[in-house]
Amino acid sequence: MYRLAVSRTFVAQHFLTVPSPPPGEGEPHSHTYEVEAELRAAELGEYGYVVDIDAVEATLDDLVADYRDTLLNDRPAFDGNPSVERFARLFGDRLVETVDDDTLAGVDGLTVRMWEDDVARVAHDRDL
Repeated sequence: MYRLAVSRTFVAQHFLTVPSPPPGEGEPHSHTYEVEAELRAAELGEYGYVVDIDAVEATLDDLVADYRDTLLNDRPAFDGNPSVERFARLFGDRLVETVDDDTLAGVDGLTVRMWEDDVARVAHDRDL
């Protein structure tokens, strides 16, 4: 199995909407998020690549630009609690919807890893 990962860092804001959130988490606050998209393929494509890295980077740049400096709670996709777990899944949804089918030809899976601090990360896996 081959794996190719591309990452970006950006700042966005959110607040938790769970009952009795930890101190400070129920008020709008910023995180420096790091997102990593890892694409998997059992075989390399015609030119010896998992995917066209430039196409994946361009898509990540566009997605990050859309989220940068926004309040995630204002976005309908985050209806409910805007957790980093939900963010990782939604980011993957948008990545798959945005990257053209030719770029994803031969890709078997996607893992999106997301950090909102330097202590812990979440990951969302999917088969393609």
